Amino acid sequence: MNPQWTPPPVLDSAWMRERIARLGPWLEARLPASSAHGADEARSAGLPTSPGAAPRAAPGSDFSACRDMFPKGQPPELLHPPSGLFALCFDAFAVLYSGDTKTPVYVVERLNRAALGAAKAIARTDRFYAEARLPGSARVQLDDYRGSGYARGHMAPAADMPSDEAMAQSFSLANMVPQDPSHNSGPWNRIEQDTRQYVMRARGDVYVFTGPAFRDGRPPRIGDSGVAVPSHLFKLVHDPATGRFWAHWHQNQPGAQAMKPIAYEALVQKVGIDFLHSAD
Repeated sequence: MNPQWTPPPVLDSAWMRERIARLGPWLEARLPASSAHGADEARSAGLPTSPGAAPRAAPGSDFSACRDMFPKGQPPELLHPPSGLFALCFDAFAVLYSGDTKTPVYVVERLNRAALGAAKAIARTDRFYAEARLPGSARVQLDDYRGSGYARGHMAPAADMPSDEAMAQSFSLANMVPQDPSHNSGPWNRIEQDTRQYVMRARGDVYVFTGPAFRDGRPPRIGDSGVAVPSHLFKLVHDPATGRFWAHWHQNQPGAQAMKPIAYEALVQKVGIDFLHSAD
C-alpha cells in the first residue's frame, strides 16, 4: 500500500472505525494463516488482517457506538468508578473492561427470541484471541490462562451469539474471567441455559448483565499479565416488558451450587454498580 495514501473521510469516520474493530476477529477466523495474498487484499480494503490491527478501545464508559445494547440507551452508573476503564462494543454485546483486573467490569447483552433462534444455527469456533483494541499494558494474552487451573469463562456466552461474526467476537479475552472449570460447566452453565429459556418465552428484548466480583480484597492473579481471579460471578436479568428483574450471585469455586436469586438492591451493594438507574 502507498504509505502516502490516506483514507477518504467516509472510511475514516468513527462509524467505520468501529465496524472495522468489530469485524477484526471474524475476518481473522476466515483468512488462512498461510495466505499472504488474502492478507494483502484485506489490507488494501482497509480491514485488519488480525485482531492486533484493530483500533484502540474508547477510554471510559461512553459506549457511544452501541448505546442500543443498554436499557433505555443508558449504560450503568458506577458508584465508585475506578480508573483504567475501556468501553468495547461488539456486534451482540458490549464490555466495560478494567485495565487493572484485566477482566470485564460487566458485559451486557440485549437478547430476544429471534436472536437466540438464530444462535442455534451458529457453530462454536473456540478461537480465543487477545483484544487488540486494548493497550498492551491492559491486554490479556492467551498464555495467561495456560496451566493456571482456571477456565476462560465467557461472560457473554458463545451460545447466545446470533451470527458467525458475533460468535468469533465472543472469544475475545476481554469477554473472559478466570473461572473454576467445574463451576463454569456446572451451575453457571445451568444459569445461562435458564436465562435463554426465559428469553425464548419473553415478549421482547431482555437485557442481561454479567460480570465478576472481587470480594477478597487482594484477589489472586494468573499469568504474566496478572489477570485477577474473581471470588464471585453475577448475572442480572431485566425484562422491560414485564418490569421484572432478578440477579444471580455465585461463588467462583468448586462445588458451588446454584442459589436462589438475590434482590437487585443487594447486587448493587455488592458490586457498586447501579445497572438500571434505580435513583432515576
